[in-house]
Amino acid sequence: MSHSPRIRTVLSCTLLVVALGAGAVGCGSTDGHPLSAQPYDAAGQVDFNGPSEGKKADPDKPIEVTGQGDDGRITDVTATDAAGRYVAGELSADGTRWHSTTPLAAEAMYTVRVSTENEDGSPGRKQLTFETGAAKKKQLKVEFGPEAGTYGVGQPVTAELSEPVKDKEARAVVERALKVRSQPAAEGSWHWVDSKKLHYRPKDYWPANATIEVSSNLRGIKVTDKLRGGESKPLKLKTGDRIEAVADAGAHYMTVYRNGEEINSIPVTTGKPGFSTRNGTKVVLGKEYFVRMRGTSIGIAEGTSDSYDLPVYYATRLTDTGEYVHAAPWSVGSHGAANVSHGCVGMSTGNAAWFYETVRQGDLVRTVNSDGEDMPAFGNGLGDWNLSWNKWRAGSAVFGDAPDGRSKVDAARLRPQV
Repeated sequence: MSHSPRIRTVLSCTLLVVALGAGAVGCGSTDGHPLSAQPYDAAGQVDFNGPSEGKKADPDKPIEVTGQGDDGRITDVTATDAAGRYVAGELSADGTRWHSTTPLAAEAMYTVRVSTENEDGSPGRKQLTFETGAAKKKQLKVEFGPEAGTYGVGQPVTAELSEPVKDKEARAVVERALKVRSQPAAEGSWHWVDSKKLHYRPKDYWPANATIEVSSNLRGIKVTDKLRGGESKPLKLKTGDRIEAVADAGAHYMTVYRNGEEINSIPVTTGKPGFSTRNGTKVVLGKEYFVRMRGTSIGIAEGTSDSYDLPVYYATRLTDTGEYVHAAPWSVGSHGAANVSHGCVGMSTGNAAWFYETVRQGDLVRTVNSDGEDMPAFGNGLGDWNLSWNKWRAGSAVFGDAPDGRSKVDAARLRPQV
């Protein structure tokens, strides 16, 4: 290789420095090479173990770039797919070999950029492209929830997996590929409820009037030896105002707040002894204008003193097992004075109608000063907010330190109440 172009460049640079004077800025780069030097084509300096023309690479096999000859070395290799995902790799200390250390995605187009340096320090470049073939493994699909729409600031994002993932390292692969972005931004984390379900929530509640976008980069990624990521439909959610209701079972009143300001104080009745309302924060699951509530549904025999069969209106559901905020005109004399329900928060028909129209799915209802048990984090609706932030992150395979990456799910399912 002729060195004369390099000499001419250096001489011209020297003359420029003399002409500008002792205080002038030189034209050399920070590594001592002339800025005007163009990288040479390093095709003859490197070998690549990629597929032959017209073929596709096996995504389960690593890629490797090796140096040729004694007149240079590899200085850097960058490999990315069309989605912008980087492939981690390792370069030998002598610059003779680079190989990938993470699996490739299936059915993906890759670009490999190789940087070299010859014996004189001149930079070389080589760009390689190849495509990977289809995965020979079962696909792991992800379904995000809830459905697209506007929710309260307490609504967690859910991810349902089509196959169980139990290994902690495999869970970390999945978790890193599931992206949640909000505007305004909010710090948050995934939490493994079980081997097929994850929940995502912020450290605090979502910002009011926020936009939340959920997506997966899992397509084609190796999760386990028998499982690769499949297609997933992205999800877009919005939040409304921050609506919080606090039902004080001791004072027999519910106070409702919008964006931190009190907007109503309602006399209520909560669960009587033996049917006390659960303490803790519950997320509104939905609203039903009419529900028929029967004592037999929770094991109360007909004809006993606690049996009931009632038409109930303006019912806002808080748990899977039947805890509601609803109209209870039959107990209006006890509202604001005594707890006489079977666990629900009862109020007048007018107040229940107002509450029904004010709240939406994802809003927050917190019960305090009850003799009832604590609301479980999982297994009976959405009790996610009853875990501290540290305990929530402990259920993450990326951030947590749980022995197997799983959360400790409270399996106890309390009886439904009305």
